[in-house]
Amino acid sequence: MKCAFLVATVVAGALLASGANAAELKSGPQVGEKLPGAFHPLNINGPTPGQKQCLVWRNGGNPVAMIFAREIDSTLTSLVKKLDAATAENKSVKMGSFVVFCSDDKDLEAKLKELSDKEGLKNCVLSLDNPAGPKGYKVEKDAAITVVLYNKREIKSNFAFKKGEMKPEDVEKIIKDLPKITNK
Repeated sequence: MKCAFLVATVVAGALLASGANAAELKSGPQVGEKLPGAFHPLNINGPTPGQKQCLVWRNGGNPVAMIFAREIDSTLTSLVKKLDAATAENKSVKMGSFVVFCSDDKDLEAKLKELSDKEGLKNCVLSLDNPAGPKGYKVEKDAAITVVLYNKREIKSNFAFKKGEMKPEDVEKIIKDLPKITNK
């Protein structure tokens, strides 16, 4: 009996500690805030590849899934593919989606073109910006992936993950939050 109580206490403590660490990472605009404004990343795919254009401005007041990422990984790729499909499925509400890679890696542009082609991305725009991210967006340097869901430029959901922390169940949680912006 004492052993079971001890194990339960240790497990509960570990869960609380991991929850506290996750809660400490705040990156990007937070729920209830408005977007800070326009910024002009280099678009890799979509309607204006090779051009610097503001994706916030392009999407206007429509529902949008916006991601800030530091590098490509399999979990992020899974999320991007699902958002690409969700953007197509929510065409009636003019949903948009884009990923801003915050990096100065000179090879990343070619890798993003390859990723877009390989995954057949039709709706989710991949873009490049400086390592700090756009001014005013408060992209935390320790956040490998920041996901912001917004509508009418108001933040409805925010998820931030350190390198290697985003798991497949997190991808599903993000996708399940899309009705907060699509009103479906």
